[in-house]
Amino acid sequence: MDPRIREHARTVVDHSTGIESGDYVVISAPSAASDLVVALHEECADRGAHPVSLASDSRAKRAFLRNHDGDFETPEHLLAMYEEMDAYVAVRGDVNASETADVDPETNAAYRRAMEPVLQERLSKTWSLTQYPTSGNAQLAGMSTDAYENFVWDAVSLDWEAQREHQEQMVEILDDADEVRIKSGEETDVRMRLTGNETLNDYGEANLPGGEVFTAPVKESVEGEVHFDMPLYRQGREIEDVRVRFEDGRVESYSAGRNEDVLDGIFETDEGARYLGELGIGMNREIDQFTYNMLFDEKMGDTVHMAVGSAYPDTVGEENERNESAEHVDMIVDMGEESVIEVDGEVVQRNGTFQFEDGFESA
Repeated sequence: MDPRIREHARTVVDHSTGIESGDYVVISAPSAASDLVVALHEECADRGAHPVSLASDSRAKRAFLRNHDGDFETPEHLLAMYEEMDAYVAVRGDVNASETADVDPETNAAYRRAMEPVLQERLSKTWSLTQYPTSGNAQLAGMSTDAYENFVWDAVSLDWEAQREHQEQMVEILDDADEVRIKSGEETDVRMRLTGNETLNDYGEANLPGGEVFTAPVKESVEGEVHFDMPLYRQGREIEDVRVRFEDGRVESYSAGRNEDVLDGIFETDEGARYLGELGIGMNREIDQFTYNMLFDEKMGDTVHMAVGSAYPDTVGEENERNESAEHVDMIVDMGEESVIEVDGEVVQRNGTFQFEDGFESA
């Protein structure tokens, strides 16, 4: 076994989830990531934890969704297992990243609605999402398998304490913020209030790799237009050139240059899917290549991402309404050129450079 796999597993168990003796651990992973699953079981055994594995098989999921009548029920047996667990580890790794491309978006939306109680229970526990470097994801990124393995394991094995300190500078700025304005080019100019909400520092815990700070906007405060100029891969299909207009927090109009029907399915999932649940700011300078994998792409240091759908509970203050949805879909804006982030009228990032980094230009 590549020694980097065992290092990856130790990082998940010790840094990302803090698994301890007696913990009940659920590991969800595809068969292509079996080496990492083995290593995770070894690490759990060393700590006296109790792991159980679930197979996340995209071919099986496709078969289920394409042959179902669409009247889904919440799987109570899966929900019961999540209620009993202490920690959840999700491993991604595709043999074919487009395996579910021919599943109807409306079917996907119905399935996600039925699964929402399971999702919320999972999010209420300690959890971590990570990536195993498979040939399918390497191909999607336009990289050789060896190059992609190096890319993933270099990103996973950062000095996470140093990354935490770097990002904490932005957390402190946003924690005291009332309003954020994001401008990029001629087509993105959006404002939102953060008053009363919390900013979290993602340094490789819930997401591995980490590398962002994120919060939730006050639900009905989002106003303006956004051109999400970086593509996303969703339900096995590439969505490009997304434009969205917000009024009173709600998505009132939208378009996509490619696969707009997938976007239709997202926004029609439920009413919460038409509101923003997250504002995230990428801060990981080690991730410098776009790979069509949101786990990495949203962390890039000159990007901002916004997620329609569910807001993470820890980001919403007691006085504010938490947006709830069966969806949580991140979309990215490139902030590298002709772009600014303003916090309460002060420019805190210009053309991808933060005010606390070398090379920042205030005007």
